[in-house]
Amino acid sequence: MTLDPSDWKDLRAQGHRMLDDMFDYLADIRERPVWRPMTQDVRDQFKTNMPSSPQSLDGIYDEFTKFILPYSSGNVHPGFMGWVQGGGTGVGMLAEMLAAGLNANLGGRDHAPIAVEQQITQWLREIFKFPAEASGLFVTGTSLANLIAVLVARTEAVGKDVRKAGVSNHSKLRAYSSVAAHSCITRALDMAGLGSDALRLIPIDASHRMDTAALKAAIAADKKAGLEPFMVIGTAGTVDVGAFDDLAAIHDICRAENLYFHVDGAYGALAMLSRELAPRLKGIELADSVALDFHKWGQVPYDAGFILVRDGEKHRAAFSAPAAYLRRETRGLASGDFWPTDYGPDLSRGFRALKTWFTLKTYGSEQLGRMMEETCAVARHLEKKIKAEPHLEILAPVQLNIVCFRYRADDKTNAEILADVQESGIAAPSMTTIDGKRAIRAAIFNHRTRNEDVDALVEAILRFGKKRA
Repeated sequence: MTLDPSDWKDLRAQGHRMLDDMFDYLADIRERPVWRPMTQDVRDQFKTNMPSSPQSLDGIYDEFTKFILPYSSGNVHPGFMGWVQGGGTGVGMLAEMLAAGLNANLGGRDHAPIAVEQQITQWLREIFKFPAEASGLFVTGTSLANLIAVLVARTEAVGKDVRKAGVSNHSKLRAYSSVAAHSCITRALDMAGLGSDALRLIPIDASHRMDTAALKAAIAADKKAGLEPFMVIGTAGTVDVGAFDDLAAIHDICRAENLYFHVDGAYGALAMLSRELAPRLKGIELADSVALDFHKWGQVPYDAGFILVRDGEKHRAAFSAPAAYLRRETRGLASGDFWPTDYGPDLSRGFRALKTWFTLKTYGSEQLGRMMEETCAVARHLEKKIKAEPHLEILAPVQLNIVCFRYRADDKTNAEILADVQESGIAAPSMTTIDGKRAIRAAIFNHRTRNEDVDALVEAILRFGKKRA
């Protein structure tokens, strides 16, 4: 029994309708609220039982337009500024449709989608000046990419036997990142079996960068205590304020101490595409691995994370596992010199590379770099607006495209103002904590966001602030 339609004309017509509607949705996005909360009636729609009989596609699509489309998180909207999320593009949407049509599994074997992923790895080698033997892999996001880096570093530090015997004999291993590093680093140590206590959190300086003197001291203290330092994770674009660690200095420490040097560049690593911003990443070309997300500043639709590892053989050693059903042949579909499953945990993998390939080829590195520079210019405009308002204050240096500030009131009032702004549909900033104070955080990552959008944010905060204070 096939699930294909008996007559493709109806499905084709419905597909055209859906595509046109989504183009209209993106083209007219400014006319809609950034976000609005679901009503109870809408929530109840997702509590019904699974249907046992077929339903009409028209009816299902109507449900989508009524109960899903209006209640998304809003990150395609130019007023979405709270979290580090790109806005996606119409090109990426089309590429995702093409990938779904192919329904390719990129675990391995010899087919063109694997070549697309390898080509993007080649491009990243060029961007980061990595050697030809460097390996790359698409993953869900940098959380998984950072975990892969920890597993590669762990295997290099103690040998491949750890994959059989486990880490029970390696409880002295220690890794290091700054206190401003993303929480997924701590989770990576946890999931790698080393435990979150294996991660040493190093203080930051006034610019929110890892204090390299404190890093040296922590490594020395651990070695003196009989512990085994094995890895340092630098950050290229901290999630709170967008700070870049001194990657060159961290590299020097790692080489002197024979430690694995990984860079969490979830959003900041792609600043290498910008001539203006790339100098901030000095030293990233010396890393043993780099994690990044194309779905952030790169504007690729979710999800499209990536891990690039300098030594491809060390990367493979951490994951490759023989199995009869994964036998490699010299001819036919089961051949191929690169099977991604040898470099990560997944055998079933979607074609994330296609929407990334389309995005990089459609816009090119120079235009993407200029787009990143423009988001930083919008952030500087917002900073200027805030400094001109006596009721507002900046709480952290604006280093790139993230602005942390607050209404001059207590933490509770700022939290209420934030919720008011989000529920108004005008903008969607988020909240973080800077030096013990609750901060409103505007992260300018959407390529659609302009000065007028952050002006509207400031006006809304002042309006709601006067009502709350």
